[in-house]
Amino acid sequence: EVQLAESGGGLVQPGGSLRLSCAASGFTFSKSAMGWVRQAPGKGLEWVSTIYDYASITYYADSVKGRFTISTDNAKDTLYLQMNSLVSEDTAVYFCAKGRAGPGDFDYWGQGIQVTVSS
Repeated sequence: EVQLAESGGGLVQPGGSLRLSCAASGFTFSKSAMGWVRQAPGKGLEWVSTIYDYASITYYADSVKGRFTISTDNAKDTLYLQMNSLVSEDTAVYFCAKGRAGPGDFDYWGQGIQVTVSS
């Protein structure tokens, strides 16, 4: 059974940083594309980033490019999202997801974790 569990969310001030983690199990993590998707209050889902670690390829949405970094630790089957220079528009529930085909295509999702950027 595929399981994805996010951690590391919380409240941070504008300009601050957070690192999200996603512990994965139930599939071959090192051979899978992984990504992050977010949903801001009252809005739809927004793709954030995808990593094809086995191919050393990463993709980012324009809204986070240069501020967020996606990475993996295959020894721990864990996905990360380092978020720097956070702004209020980054406030959202962040979901970890297992990739299926293209950068924004996912077949399994975590429960999500809240990130709030506010002073």
